[in-house]
Amino acid sequence: MSDETKPCCSSGNGEPTATRSTAPMWIIVVTLVLLFTGGLFLDSHSGWFDKNVYAPYQSSAQLESFQPKSGAQAVLARGKGIYESVCGICHGSDGLGKPGQAPPLAGSEWVMAKGVKRLLHIPLAGVAGVIQVGGKDWNMNMAAMGAALSDDDLAAVLTYVRSSWGNKAGVVTGDDVKSVRAEIGKSPQPMSGDQMMKMPE
Repeated sequence: MSDETKPCCSSGNGEPTATRSTAPMWIIVVTLVLLFTGGLFLDSHSGWFDKNVYAPYQSSAQLESFQPKSGAQAVLARGKGIYESVCGICHGSDGLGKPGQAPPLAGSEWVMAKGVKRLLHIPLAGVAGVIQVGGKDWNMNMAAMGAALSDDDLAAVLTYVRSSWGNKAGVVTGDDVKSVRAEIGKSPQPMSGDQMMKMPE
């Protein structure tokens, strides 16, 4: 048998042999084009690489805060947001207060009281003079920080305070706020702790 008639993959003794061959260039080019096109499609349509999808969130807790809430969860989330922007500056985000500035709300007998009338008087009318919190006297002046809030917003803040940092007390409703606001009137006068203690809960 001449060389021209021998199969290309056969050895001289009739056994097949492995030969090396390269992939055609057109297959490599087509594969790269498909990969590139697929990447462009995902980038344009899936948001995988869009910084607006991932960049704004710094933690899972922050992402959780943007999730829709309803019922009691919604009230607490709204109360927490308002507390942190209005009350937390002085009382601290942990409710522990700041020495010489504001008393703690965590474990406070004012916060944990069965009734909410005295508690509501504080943000609606303010405090002037000595108020005792946790067995310690605080000589301070506090403006009526909650007077500008709506009834529902102030109720949400106080509900959040009464159920945070180990506090376990009942909810405050918008009707509770409305009732105390009506009693105080349009010209509220701040009171000391002793004066407020003479009020019914």
